[in-house]
Amino acid sequence: MTEHEAAAREFDIVLFGASGFVGRLTAAYLAGHAPAHVRIALAGRSLGRLEAVRRDLPPAAAEWPILLADATEPSTLADLARRTRVVATTVGPYSRVGMPLVEAAAMAGTHYCDLTGEVLFVRESLDGWHETAKETGARIVHACGFDSIPSDLGVLVTADRVATDGEGDLTETVLAVRSASGGVSGGTIDSLRQQTIFARADPAARRVLADPYSLSPDRAAEPAAPAHEGSPSGPLARATALAVKLGRRLPVQRDPRTGRWTAPFAMASFNTRIVRRSNALLGWRYGRSFRYREVVDFGAGATAPVLAAGMSAALLGLVGGLSFSPTRAALDRVLPKPGDGPGQAQREAGRFRLVLHTTTSTGAAYRTRIGADLDPGYDGTAVMLGETALSLALDGERLPAVAGVLTPATALGQVLVERLVAQGFTFDCDRGTA
Repeated sequence: MTEHEAAAREFDIVLFGASGFVGRLTAAYLAGHAPAHVRIALAGRSLGRLEAVRRDLPPAAAEWPILLADATEPSTLADLARRTRVVATTVGPYSRVGMPLVEAAAMAGTHYCDLTGEVLFVRESLDGWHETAKETGARIVHACGFDSIPSDLGVLVTADRVATDGEGDLTETVLAVRSASGGVSGGTIDSLRQQTIFARADPAARRVLADPYSLSPDRAAEPAAPAHEGSPSGPLARATALAVKLGRRLPVQRDPRTGRWTAPFAMASFNTRIVRRSNALLGWRYGRSFRYREVVDFGAGATAPVLAAGMSAALLGLVGGLSFSPTRAALDRVLPKPGDGPGQAQREAGRFRLVLHTTTSTGAAYRTRIGADLDPGYDGTAVMLGETALSLALDGERLPAVAGVLTPATALGQVLVERLVAQGFTFDCDRGTA
């Protein structure tokens, strides 16, 4: 999309799914932080619900237009994409309803950002629309919330500092969640539910989910994929195999240097693939020996191993339970539903603190602190998505000169870091190991 074509668009940003829980929070954020000249519209399938959202927004949004569009009606999405420079979407689960909007944005040369945490969706998106988006100049930017901006930008900030210091490449790199408080997202649970359903039905989907480099643009240049052992027959055999496989991936570990106990982070299976895709898209800027994982840090106290084991067991139980129809039906009665969210008081008490450690190829150690005093899955995610949309709409030539199906680090890079720091986020990198 040329500058002339961009200027001819009716809107700068359209927020699709504005009447959902996170959509409302994102609309409120844009109403309070977008410059007055930015042309914003709210979109969704219900006029009444969108009007109710607009009534609750600050006065700056009183005249925002409302567009009717339905994720199940591609023609409405194509029309929406042609009218705006940027579309931000909160409508999921993306694997089930999100691809028509990606197609519409790629075809129209419209920049796009979403909140997906679904490996299969991103894989389908890049297979189907990366080349088209490159041709039209569209930046299709997935994972613009807590999945996966803190991870993706945290590694980018670290790599840039290491390069500035002349300390070589990143090698073993670990992001540890020191604290994260806030509500559990019904949308995130539904995305996990959809992925397990697809994986159960499709061996190809299982292979994608099993491959830690499945989102790389050049899979042959990455480390070898784990051997595929085939699909065991029979419900009991499949359940046993799943438990064994997940057990291998969910270790409780004690760091011998610090004595701190860790367990796997629930979002790691998605975030790590986004970060590895960034490394490849950036020409392996982090290094060919870059290895990345994410954990939850429970500290070194007497109860730490018990807590770490409990989280691993809970995660194993959730994934295993969602993989089979009878247990999934039981879990569905108690898990948060899509569109559900915590109250304002709970969100206002939210915060997150992450620490990223790396050792470089020269032997130097670096530590990056990442965090914000915001509920990571709701208010914090609304800020991240809102600032991504604003950056795509306003920052123009300051952004990396790329197009296609991208990641936050490759599409926006340090420009988005600066925007988030201005909103109280922390991305502080220094030498150290503690």
